[in-house]
Amino acid sequence: MTVTPWQGAVAVCAALLAATPAPPGIRELDAPARDIRGVDALARVYDFILEARFDQVDAELRRACGPAPPEACEVLSATALWWRILLDPENRGLDDEFSAAVDAAIRAAEAWTVRSPDDAEPWFYLGGAYGARVQWRVLRQEKLAAARDGKHIKVALERAVALDPNLDDAYFGIGLYKYYADVAPAAAKFLRFLLLLPGGDRKEGLELMLRARDRGRLLQGEADFQLHVIYLWYEQNTSRALRLLEELHERYPANPIFVARIAEIQDEYEHDITASLATSRGLLAAAREQRANAPLLSEVQARLGIARQLEALHQTDDAIEMLQRVVALRPTAPYGSLPLAHLRLGEAYDRLGARTAAVGAYRAALATVPNPDPHDVRQQATDRLRRPPDAVRAEAYRLSLEGWRLFESDELAAAITALDRSVALHGSEPVAQYRLGRVLQARKEDASALAAFEQAIRGARTCPAPILGTAYLEAARLYERIGQVDDAVGYYKTATSLFGAAADTRVAATRALSRLRAR
Repeated sequence: MTVTPWQGAVAVCAALLAATPAPPGIRELDAPARDIRGVDALARVYDFILEARFDQVDAELRRACGPAPPEACEVLSATALWWRILLDPENRGLDDEFSAAVDAAIRAAEAWTVRSPDDAEPWFYLGGAYGARVQWRVLRQEKLAAARDGKHIKVALERAVALDPNLDDAYFGIGLYKYYADVAPAAAKFLRFLLLLPGGDRKEGLELMLRARDRGRLLQGEADFQLHVIYLWYEQNTSRALRLLEELHERYPANPIFVARIAEIQDEYEHDITASLATSRGLLAAAREQRANAPLLSEVQARLGIARQLEALHQTDDAIEMLQRVVALRPTAPYGSLPLAHLRLGEAYDRLGARTAAVGAYRAALATVPNPDPHDVRQQATDRLRRPPDAVRAEAYRLSLEGWRLFESDELAAAITALDRSVALHGSEPVAQYRLGRVLQARKEDASALAAFEQAIRGARTCPAPILGTAYLEAARLYERIGQVDDAVGYYKTATSLFGAAADTRVAATRALSRLRAR
């Protein structure tokens, strides 16, 4: 998975969070928890934040700050700004506003601890305010300042749980520290050593986080978001991470962060191109129908994601259309998305052999690239301008795609002509072989179709998994048709278990196996 800066911030800042030296036993934690003052109103504010309905947060905070302490509302106001930054983490446009808001929240909470030193809540909110700032500081590479904030969080949360062992929400921060202090890389452990922070316990930390998630009143959604990172990175439990994100998406369907993360994990962890494509298409539909907050940002994210997956499936013409729409929007968010779209457009044109159009796109990327350049567009565009692609392979690719589109239009003779020419130029290319097999299969030329599918399967190393899975499925059907049942069963089995094969391919192969076994 590509680790975005804000994800790294979550992990590093968590390694700097606070721990109590002697965590309470299970009996203490089982005692009835005392509600945070005004918790229902504050939880509603947090729901608006996690729904990315930032335009309504201020109004909800005004309603909440009566039963809820004003200092708590200042912390949540800063938290709302932090989540706005998470929508577009490379954009520094909100940094000054966030810095002022979180500094004010820290000052207010500190003053509250002075007035009420024996009350757990001010210490809890002080830890929360520092927690928001430490994540931002790590995101902006201010690691030493983040480490100093981490020590402040330690003091605040230790004091909070000492005064009220049943303040369930506070145990999430404690659990985070204990977990990350155990699994943190050497650099983070060295910072912990310099600050004289105690060591951790991975198992106990996870238990405390889950307990806080189950029993807390304020941080449940935040806990799910942080926990998905832990399950993904350290517990190697991708399915659990996805479930947490899916639950967040169900609760907060208008926040594009959750669905974008689902698409990313499906792609880079599960290598499920078709699932990631479907998820990004869902995000695009939500953005176009105004069901996603930050709809323009969501649309651009979705279109870039869709273009990436279409390229992976060798559907470059459709990817170009997606990228052209991004360019037409001239987006300013997400940060750097316009030059990235130009770069990807140039790569797509080059793949089809349209060098003049590609050069124009690369130059447009260079003309719009920002500083800093988070996607390294400047270097990539410069390199591609210097090194044109292989013209023969580009023509083979173009003919393969042309043949496939002709097949989809039921122009089988023209499709055969284009695909034969593609294979003649680059015979080892598995996608062209698969496409040729599909056309031959439609023409009832089963023996030739099977030979083409076998050729595609031999190129498994460079064949996209969804296409390879379908090649196995269609070859199995042909083997079954000619009576080679053992070969059919073997290929159906492969199609059911191939990593990255499309879900409908696996389902069809599973049904075929069940049918054969029932004979």
